[in-house]
Amino acid sequence: MEVVLLQDIENLGSQYQIVKVKPGYARNYLIPRGLALIANEGNRKMSAEKQKQAKRREEKLLSQLQSIVDQLKMNAVRVGAKVGTSGKIFGSVTTLQIAEAIKKQFGVTVDRKKITILEEDIKVLGTYKALVDLHKDVKVEIDFEVVAE
Repeated sequence: MEVVLLQDIENLGSQYQIVKVKPGYARNYLIPRGLALIANEGNRKMSAEKQKQAKRREEKLLSQLQSIVDQLKMNAVRVGAKVGTSGKIFGSVTTLQIAEAIKKQFGVTVDRKKITILEEDIKVLGTYKALVDLHKDVKVEIDFEVVAE
């Protein structure tokens, strides 16, 4: 039985994709929970149109993300940290601090969970690298500089 998925389902397919499933799975699980519709002619046309619209939105988003990537690559993000007399940082720099610095300096909101610091614990002032996952297809390696507050 073919169904049109109304949302992404892990190990099955993505939103508005037409997939073939067993009839019982469709009747007893997918359709009652609002996860899918039967793939009749009208729903197939709706699926095709929604996929076109999603593709256009995706292309627009990727072009916007490209300008953000260029900004992040060209400029180092400055992260402030409290420093002792020996030049060591109290605590360490976290992804939350990096996300806040990116928002403050570039006006771009990045989820802290999508930032990966590439070095071990950051305990001294200096320049480091981090990987920022902006989108499933767009990842950028940025430099960030830890400076005294």
